[in-house]
Amino acid sequence: MDWIKLENSVQLEEIKKISAEKPVLIFKHSTRCSISSMAFDRLLRNWKQEDTEKVTPFFLDLIRYRNISDQISNEFGVFHQSPQIILIKDGQAVYDNSHMGISYPEIMSKV
Repeated sequence: MDWIKLENSVQLEEIKKISAEKPVLIFKHSTRCSISSMAFDRLLRNWKQEDTEKVTPFFLDLIRYRNISDQISNEFGVFHQSPQIILIKDGQAVYDNSHMGISYPEIMSKV
């Protein structure tokens, strides 16, 4: 799966624009957390190539870019957690979950 790296706060505006046409999934990952690594691995193992036709995936290394994580919380009105997935549609967060609540089938049911 090709993840777009979220490394600049300007990309949040791009995410809003993309989400007007197709949902955007943001995965906030802590490289220091084994639960985060496990949640991301579970998601990747279940992901199908054709899923990228349904949703545009972004990946945020929140250790390196904590300021962007804070902006995501402010822009989309979600409480900061790690690991965390946030689904954006029409510029709004419509779903978020964290830790072991990150579930591929549940994410895809919201897309």
